[in-house]
Amino acid sequence: MRFRPDDIGTEAHFFIHLKGMVRMGTIVFVGAGSMAEAIIAGIVDGGVMHPRDVFVMNKSDDDRLSYLQQKYGVSIVCPERKALRDAELIVLGTKPKDIHQAMADIAGFLNENAAVLSVIAGVSIATIECGLGSRPIARSMPNTSATIGKSATGVSMNHAVDEQMKRRILTLLSGIGIVKEVQEDELHAVTALSGSGPAYIYYMVEALEEAAITEGLSKEIARELIIQTFEGASAMLRQTGEEPSVLRTNVTSPNGTTEAGIKALEKNSFKKIIAECIQSAETRSRELGSTSSSATMKE
Repeated sequence: MRFRPDDIGTEAHFFIHLKGMVRMGTIVFVGAGSMAEAIIAGIVDGGVMHPRDVFVMNKSDDDRLSYLQQKYGVSIVCPERKALRDAELIVLGTKPKDIHQAMADIAGFLNENAAVLSVIAGVSIATIECGLGSRPIARSMPNTSATIGKSATGVSMNHAVDEQMKRRILTLLSGIGIVKEVQEDELHAVTALSGSGPAYIYYMVEALEEAAITEGLSKEIARELIIQTFEGASAMLRQTGEEPSVLRTNVTSPNGTTEAGIKALEKNSFKKIIAECIQSAETRSRELGSTSSSATMKE
C-alpha cells in the first residue's frame, strides 16, 4: 500500500504538508546508483518528499547526477557540501566496495544530530558507526520495485534511533512499499529473499515464457498470461490469507494437468533449488558484511 501523508500526524517542525507532500527536512543520498534512483523515484513520485529537499552526490559520474536532477527535480550536492551540513538524514547507497571511502569523504561535514539510513547490502551498523561515529543509524534492504511503490523492505535500527527518528525513517521507507522491522542479523535473510527476490521472479518469468513459446504461444500472449497469473496468485495469497499449500491443493486435481506439472517440479527438486538459491544469497550477504567489518578493523 502506498504511504499517504494523512496517515501520519503533524510532528513539531518536521512533518509539514505541502500540497499533499510531507516535507521531511533535508535528505542527502550518497551514491547515485539504481537503488538510490529507486528510492528517489518512490518518495518523489509518491508524494512523500518534495524534490527540493532531496540532494544527491556520488564519486565521479556527473552525467548520472545530471540525469537524476533532470528526471526527478532533485539537487546536486555542491563542492562546499552545505547540504551535508544541513541534512537531517543521510542515505548511504554506494556499492559495498566504495562504502569506506564514501564515509571518509562525508564524515567531516555531518552535523552531530544527522541520522544515517543505509541501503547497502552486507554493510553492518557497526561498520557505519566506525566510519561516521555514534549517531542514529538504520540499516535497510529495499528492492528495485521501489520505483513503483512496491518494494518489500526490511530495516533494523541501533539504540540511538529514538521514536521520533524511527517514525521518520519508517515514513520514508513506507513511501516505496511495505517495510518490516527486523533484527540486524535477520537482514541477511531479508536481502536474500526480498532484496534479490525480483531477479528470481524475472528469471522464472523468462523460463515460463521460453517454455510457452516452445509450446506454440507468441511471446506477447505468453508474457501477458504470465504477468496476470503472478498478479492473480499474489492477490489470492493476500486476500484469502490461506497457506500457499492450501491454494495449490485447491487447483491440483488428481491426474490433472496441474498435478503433472507439480510432479515435474518435484522430480527436479524444485524446493531444493529454491532453498539453495536463498542460502547462497544469504551467505554472500554475510561474506560482504564480513569483508566490510574486516576492512573497518584494519583502518
